[in-house]
Amino acid sequence: MTTNVLICDDSGMARKLMARALPDDWDVQVSFAEHGEEALASIRKGLGDILFLDLNMPVMDGYQTLEQIKNHDLPSMVIVVSGDVQPEAHKRVMSLGAISFIKKPTSTEVLTELLGKFGLYPTHEDPIEKTSTSKQVIGLLQVPEVGDITTRDFLQEIVNVAMGQAADLLARLLNVFIKLPIPHVNLLEASELQMALAQTEHRDNYSAICQGFIGSGISGEALLLFSDSSFKEVAKLLDYQGDLDRSEELELLMELASILIGACTSGIAKQMDITFSQGHPILLGQHNKINELVSSKGTCDKQILAIELAYEIENYDIQCDLLLLFTEDSLDSLNTRLSYCMG
Repeated sequence: MTTNVLICDDSGMARKLMARALPDDWDVQVSFAEHGEEALASIRKGLGDILFLDLNMPVMDGYQTLEQIKNHDLPSMVIVVSGDVQPEAHKRVMSLGAISFIKKPTSTEVLTELLGKFGLYPTHEDPIEKTSTSKQVIGLLQVPEVGDITTRDFLQEIVNVAMGQAADLLARLLNVFIKLPIPHVNLLEASELQMALAQTEHRDNYSAICQGFIGSGISGEALLLFSDSSFKEVAKLLDYQGDLDRSEELELLMELASILIGACTSGIAKQMDITFSQGHPILLGQHNKINELVSSKGTCDKQILAIELAYEIENYDIQCDLLLLFTEDSLDSLNTRLSYCMG
């Protein structure tokens, strides 16, 4: 009997990669959803016997989706597939009824072993003769077309995975839970960069660290912004008595930059099968208006590929804004590398 499989992820690339990872002789009908509300509607239509669920999505995220499935006793076995590898994330989804948690990117081998463990895939049965349908067919696997996938879609998914790895390191260091953002990937005119950064200014003053990276014809710099009020919250989090002085604040900034910038750029490079060399982190300023920090940097590029990540720490008024800025000269090499990785 054909099993209805639902893949829920806001990234078209992630949906495509997940569908590719399914065993090709598994007798399933695959459907897609871009967020939790679409997934719930599909489950109610009987299209989600098994749900592969992302956590970080707009409209309704994975946690909210699991709560709805549990509260309304909807007929779906949920396997979470996420780049958020924090131990707390794993603990929370299991408490909400997920049967398992696997990290992105996954593979057919990992998935086959997991499905066999739960008796969802007949690993020892002989393959049944292939059938033909109006949809894409891989063996018995019936998969609807995902649609056109751009290099920007792929880059966003790569960043999503790298972002989760960085959050896991920070969460373990501070013993907290990091609320992950949805990465924003935009190709900006240089004149638009300052305007985009100004939208990040949700508090008065910032301190900032900048660190360059280069490899395989791709170069850029990472900019970490940390607000003044966040320093006070970090002192509270670390049970520090009194205010942090400027040297202690700088030490904290450098530690955060080492974790977030290092893990993100390394994670991106690894997925593209390249290596980035990193420059020394540079302090752009402490306790300045964001425009003052950015104007001191400057750029000679006409266009910049900007990726914005806003990390938040649950139950604390702490937010780190991380911007990855790829130079105009890097765009051709970056697109070539991403196209190669997409296959």
